[in-house]
Amino acid sequence: MLKAVSAGQAEAATASTQRSPSVRWALAGLSLSMLLSSLGTSIANVGLPTLAQAFNASFQEVQWIVLAYLLAITTLIVSVGRLGDVIGRRRLLLAGIFLFTAASVLCGAAPTLWLLIAARAAQGLGAAVMMALTMAFVGETVPKAKTGSAMGLLGTMSAIGTALGPSLGGVLISGPGWRAIFLVNAPLGVLTLLLAYRYLPVDRRETKADRAGFDHAGTVLLALTLAAYALAMTLGRGGFGALNMALLSAAAFGVALFVRAETRAASPLIRLATFRNPLLSARLSMNTLVSTVMMATLVVGPFYLSRTLGLGEAAAGLALSVGPLVTALAGVPAGRIADRFGAPRMTLMGLIITAVGCFMLSMTSATLGVCGYIAPIAVITVGYAVFQTANNTAVMADVHPDQQGVTSGMLNLSRNLGLVTGTCVMGAVFALASATADVTTARPEAVATGMRITFAVAAILIVVALTIAVGGRALSRRTPGMTAGAARP
Repeated sequence: MLKAVSAGQAEAATASTQRSPSVRWALAGLSLSMLLSSLGTSIANVGLPTLAQAFNASFQEVQWIVLAYLLAITTLIVSVGRLGDVIGRRRLLLAGIFLFTAASVLCGAAPTLWLLIAARAAQGLGAAVMMALTMAFVGETVPKAKTGSAMGLLGTMSAIGTALGPSLGGVLISGPGWRAIFLVNAPLGVLTLLLAYRYLPVDRRETKADRAGFDHAGTVLLALTLAAYALAMTLGRGGFGALNMALLSAAAFGVALFVRAETRAASPLIRLATFRNPLLSARLSMNTLVSTVMMATLVVGPFYLSRTLGLGEAAAGLALSVGPLVTALAGVPAGRIADRFGAPRMTLMGLIITAVGCFMLSMTSATLGVCGYIAPIAVITVGYAVFQTANNTAVMADVHPDQQGVTSGMLNLSRNLGLVTGTCVMGAVFALASATADVTTARPEAVATGMRITFAVAAILIVVALTIAVGGRALSRRTPGMTAGAARP
């Protein structure tokens, strides 16, 4: 008997040892998946001036290279998790990685701007699957004792991808050319696909009755609404005419239809009951406002660095990577500070620091050179790291188990809505403030003025978020039982 037990223990230990490398390789595949999806968000921004010249296009046209990617992610990130439950997470993730890789090759080979934009939308669809399902696989592949470390690794890989994008993009554009910023994803995508296929757990078979439903109507309505909103903010070369108003009205009508569809859906894409908690709604609104400002740094920065300061692609890419790099380095310390001093208090502190950085950038002078740009950006991104960590902690605190997926999805959606708004609205503000029909041909002084005015508007947005945060703290003090993460049924 003792020998049998000992043999069984030895066998279990051997199996555990054999599983460890599989867990590490599975986590490596998930990490690469997160790296690629975040890299796709930031690597194209530094190439916008070059792409505008290559395709003889305006600023409003080339910014769709960024917007198409973000729009696809925003539209689908809430729904692909449920789709994974229907057809299998592993199967869907493999399809998403394949689509991202194939679309990257199409982007690099695109002969026209609009084919490039279409390929970027397909790339964004693959990225949405990768971003949404990577987190879901951690619980299936990593022991519970290591879940926190795995989540931290994925967060770090996301920050590294965002930080690496501008610098890597600048180097590739100044060397092989702009097509390389998309083709570089191909070998990494193939490696990610092989790791995921080999080491991720096989999907469990479930009966149709056990599977979650999929909200087709809600997904389509959300996509059309966001597309109408984005078009309203980008068409017209900085102007706002009848077509823009019509599209904006269509977006507002789409919101009404979407709300109605969600109230009738058996498995809604977004649970509207979540918004009955005013504190949660406030934190989601703040997340959108801050993400809007952070996207402005990537949209406006390349033009200021290249046209006003005269930097080449490689130097501009290095300058643009400072902000995301600071965010990556500040993430872990920000989490420890939030744990020590409390998430609500550090949310306020993060917003204050971000506002100070925006005000600094709105008053900077081109005579200060690159340092006059990098220093305020570093302040902004430190504030962003503190805010994001504290706000996410506050939102997810005390969330009921059956509401965790919904709340996490809403956080992703609010962030991506901010990124789309930053690309559209702040881009329009930049074009108008530069007092020119096309920013790509504007005088250096005009671009500098546009940048300063844009970040003055950004500072105002952060002040609005700060006002919401103060109001939220006052509300939580009046109703002690209310938490940011607990949605009322």
